[in-house]
Amino acid sequence: MSLPVPAPEPSAAEPPYIRGLNAPQRDAVLTTEGPVLVLAGAGTGKTAALTARLAHLLYTRKAYPSEILSVTFTNKAAREMRHRVRNIVGDVVEGMPWLGTFHAIGAKILRRHAELVGLQSNFTILDTDDQLRLLKQLIVASDIDEKRWPARQLGGIIDGWKNKGLTPADIDAGESEAYANGRGKEMYAAYQARLIALNACDFGDLLLHVLTILKRDRDVLSQYQQRFRYIMVDEYQDTNSVQYLWLRLLAQERKNICCVGDDDQSIYSWRGAQVENILKFEKDFPGAKVIKLEQNYRSTPHILAAASGVIANNSGRLGKTLWTDEAEGEKVKVLGVWDGPEEARRVGEEIESAQRAWNQEGGKSLDHIAILVRAQHQTREFEDRFIAIGMPYRIVGGFRFYERAEIRDALAYLRIVSQPADDLAFERIVNVPKRGLGDKAVQRVHQLARAEGVPLSTAAARILDTDELTPQARRSLGNFVIDLARWRQMAADLPHPELARQILDESGYTAVLQAEKSTEASGRLENLSELVRAMEEYETLGAFLEHVSLVMDNEAQAEDAKVTIMTIHAAKGLEYDTVFLVGWEEGLFPSQRAIDEGGNASLEEERRLAYVAITRARRRAFILHAANRRVYGQWTSSIPSRFVGELPLAHIESESSMAGGESLWRANWSERADPFADVARGTGRGPGWQRAAATGSSFVREPARVVEARASAVSIGNKGRSDVSLGMRVFHQKFGYGAIVEIEGNKLEIEFETAGRKRVMDSFVTIG
Repeated sequence: MSLPVPAPEPSAAEPPYIRGLNAPQRDAVLTTEGPVLVLAGAGTGKTAALTARLAHLLYTRKAYPSEILSVTFTNKAAREMRHRVRNIVGDVVEGMPWLGTFHAIGAKILRRHAELVGLQSNFTILDTDDQLRLLKQLIVASDIDEKRWPARQLGGIIDGWKNKGLTPADIDAGESEAYANGRGKEMYAAYQARLIALNACDFGDLLLHVLTILKRDRDVLSQYQQRFRYIMVDEYQDTNSVQYLWLRLLAQERKNICCVGDDDQSIYSWRGAQVENILKFEKDFPGAKVIKLEQNYRSTPHILAAASGVIANNSGRLGKTLWTDEAEGEKVKVLGVWDGPEEARRVGEEIESAQRAWNQEGGKSLDHIAILVRAQHQTREFEDRFIAIGMPYRIVGGFRFYERAEIRDALAYLRIVSQPADDLAFERIVNVPKRGLGDKAVQRVHQLARAEGVPLSTAAARILDTDELTPQARRSLGNFVIDLARWRQMAADLPHPELARQILDESGYTAVLQAEKSTEASGRLENLSELVRAMEEYETLGAFLEHVSLVMDNEAQAEDAKVTIMTIHAAKGLEYDTVFLVGWEEGLFPSQRAIDEGGNASLEEERRLAYVAITRARRRAFILHAANRRVYGQWTSSIPSRFVGELPLAHIESESSMAGGESLWRANWSERADPFADVARGTGRGPGWQRAAATGSSFVREPARVVEARASAVSIGNKGRSDVSLGMRVFHQKFGYGAIVEIEGNKLEIEFETAGRKRVMDSFVTIG
C-alpha cells in the first residue's frame, strides 16, 4: 500500500504545518519516538500542535493512516481533528479508522472480538432509558424497594465501577455496601448477566469489555500493540481509570504514545476523571519527554497572572506559568455587592455600558460576553434581571431556569392549586412522582371530563364514586384529590413560598430526588430551593405565576446576539472577550460539598475550576461576590471565596457597593505584602480565614471602621429594628437562643448558646 501524500525531499521547504508554530509546539510535532507528555495550558494552541503532529506522521510516512490511534473525548473534537488534518494532507485522513472518541474506538474493537466476552458482533448498545428500565426490572425481581433504592442510583453506582475498570468479580464487600445494604455486587452481576442474555451492553461496557479482552487474551493484545505504531490522546487529564488502563496496555510494546492535556484543567472527577493519570505519566513511561506549551494566544497578561496566582496554590500539579505577548489590557475587576439581586443588577449595568461603547466604536456584540456560574440554580437571578431590562440571553449546556423539568413540575403543582381548571398542569403531575396510576386510569379521567364538560381535577374527584378504576388506582387518585383539596385550603392562610415547600414535600417529589443520591438529583433539589426563594419576591402566588408566564414568553429570535449564561464546566474550551464570574463566596465556590466532604483533593479541583473560569476571558474579567445570600428562606452572610484571596493584588482592581467594602476581602484574605505569603499550601486559607476559625464564627470579623462605614451605607429600608440592643437575649428559629454582641444596621451578630457566633438578619429573630 502506498500513501497518496509525498514525503518531502531533504532540500524541500519547511512543511506548511510547521510554519507559524512556536518552539515548544514544533518540539511536540517533531518528537515522534518514545513517550511524550505535552502540558498544554489554556489558550496555548494545543489543537494546532496536535493536528500538526498527526499530519507530520502521515506526511513523513512514519505510519499508514490505519496504524495511528488518535483518541478524543468528543465527537465534535474528532470531526474537527479530521477536518484540520484533511486541509493539510488531503483525503488520506479518510483512511484513519482509529480516529475517534474512546467509546467509538472501544465499540469498534469490541465488535471484532465480542465472542470473547459472551456477546455477538451485532450487539445492541443501550441508551440511558433502556438501561434504567432493565435495572428497574431487576430491582423488582430481587424484591428490593425501588423507592428507597432507585434504579437511577444503582445505574450511577454501576457506571462508577465500570469507570474504575471493575467487573462484578472485582467488587468487595465494602464497595457492595453502596447499594441496598450490601447487595450492590449481586445486582451488578445480575445486570451484566441480563445484558449478555440480551446481546447488549451499555456505554460503560464499551470500555470495560475491551479492557477485559486485552487483559485475558495475549494474542489480541499483541495484535493491537503491533497495529498501533503511534498513539495520540487529547485531554489526557480527563481520562478515568478504565481508559487509562487500556491505553497503558496498548502502549507498552512500542511506547510511542503522545498524551496532550493540562493538569490544571482537570475538572471532571464527578464523572470519573482522575488527575493522577496525567501526574504519573513519567512514572508509567520512564524516560518520557515533557513539553510545556505556556505561550498563551488568548488572554491579556493581567488575566493570565490572576489565573496563575490562584492555581499556584495547588500542590497536586506538574507546574507551568502562562505568558503572552498581548498588550497589558485591563486588570481583573473584583466587585463586592450586597446581595444576589444587586449582583445581577451590577452585571446588567456593566453589559449595558459595554453596549453603549460598542454603538460608538462598532465591531462587538453581546455574543462576546459570558456569565459563568458554579451551579445551575444561580442562573435564575440573571434571567429575571435580563427579562426586566430587555437584555437578550441564552442558556448553554442546559435549559433556561423555568424550563427545567423539576421547575416545570413544581410550577404545575402550584398552577393546579391556584387554578383547578388548569388541565395541562393536572396532566403533567397527576402521576409525578409515580403514584401507581396507569395510562388506562388517566384515560378514564379524560373520558369523563370530556363527557361532562368539566376540568380534569373535577372529573378525577367524581370518578372516585364509580367503579371505573381498579381499587389500587382509585386509592392513588383519591389520595391525590385529597392532597389537592388540602393544599387549596392551605393556600388561603399559608405564605406561598411555604405552600410550595409543603407541596413538594407532601407530594413525595422532594423525597424521590433525595433518594437518588446523585449529582444530578442534588442539582435539581438546589433548583427547587431557588424556585421557592424566587417566590418570596412576589406578594401573591398569582403574581409569581404571572411573572413566570411573562418570562417563558420572552424567547428572542435565535439569530439575535445574546449574552451567554452557563456553568464553568460547560465553558471549558470556550472563550469570550468579556467574562463575568459570579458567586465567588465560600460555600458556593468552592462548593460547600467540596469543603465539607471532599478534603484537599476536592478543594484543589474547585481551584482548577477557578483557573478554567478566569482563562475563558480574552480582554476583560469581572469577579463578583455578595455579602448576603438567601438560602432556604434565610438570609445568610457570606465571606468572599478563598480564591478571591489568592488573586495577586498587582493584577486586580477591587471595589464594593458598600462603604468600606473594598477593604473587606483585603482585610479578610490579603493582609500580606506577598499575595501568597500567608496562604496555606493546598488550602488557600489566609489570615482572615484563620481569624474566623479561631472565633468559631461563620463569617470573618471586620475592623470597627469598616463595620461603621458599612452600617452607614446600607440602603433605605435596611436601617434595622429599634427594639433590639446589645446584650439582649433573642431567639432564632434555626440557631436557638443567644445574646446580641454586635449590631450593624439590620444585621445582628449573636453568640448562640448551642450554635456559636452567627450573623443573621434582625427580621428573623424574636426577643426572648
